[in-house]
Amino acid sequence: MGFELTPAFWSGLTQIVLVNIVLSGDNALVIALACRNLEKKHQKPAILAGSAGAIVLRIVFVLIVDQLLKISFLKLAGGLLLLWIGIKLVQGEEEHGDGVKGAGSVWGAIRTIIIADAVMSLDNAIAIAAAAKGDTTLIVLGLLISIPLIIFGATLIMALLNRFPIIVIAGGALLGWIAGEVIATDPAYADKLAALIPHAKTVLEVGGAVVTVAIGYFLQHRARQRRHAEPVDLATDNGKE
Repeated sequence: MGFELTPAFWSGLTQIVLVNIVLSGDNALVIALACRNLEKKHQKPAILAGSAGAIVLRIVFVLIVDQLLKISFLKLAGGLLLLWIGIKLVQGEEEHGDGVKGAGSVWGAIRTIIIADAVMSLDNAIAIAAAAKGDTTLIVLGLLISIPLIIFGATLIMALLNRFPIIVIAGGALLGWIAGEVIATDPAYADKLAALIPHAKTVLEVGGAVVTVAIGYFLQHRARQRRHAEPVDLATDNGKE
């Protein structure tokens, strides 16, 4: 019922860990963006819980990846969802009341982390499953070992966000780019799309990045204008009384 610690086992485990590290840079960025507006005392628990939940979901995805890929328009729906998440993260908590909430909304951040990771992990699951060659033990161990590495990456990025706000924009653009890639590669229509639009994948990737940043900035700017107008309205109301 056990497993043998053979050279093949260690080789497969190493491959899975390396694949997961390479593919998890964007996941660490999402975690950092989702948690950046939480109170300091809530950031570490949210990072830990979000990372653990995302890894568990990734394990499930790897085990059922063949079945998932047969679902028509799954990647289209996931790509659109990821696009929305990217817009909300660019918009920022200060400018909106839903999506990734600020202080006291740890569950909101965790939910965003898991949803975004689920969308981005579909293609990752294919690479991990290939490296594991069907060995469930390798899959579970490899992904569990990756948790502290993802947490470290997210913590590092979050520390940099305060010093370099441009990372938020870059992160939003990256999510939009990935969303475009996910949408372009849905097996339900990928071949027809490629035949219809030259370089369709690149077009959607670039378009996703631009749309995410542009809409996020627009919503942010509009919310700021509303906030600046509120004190004037209150003062007017008080004057009438």
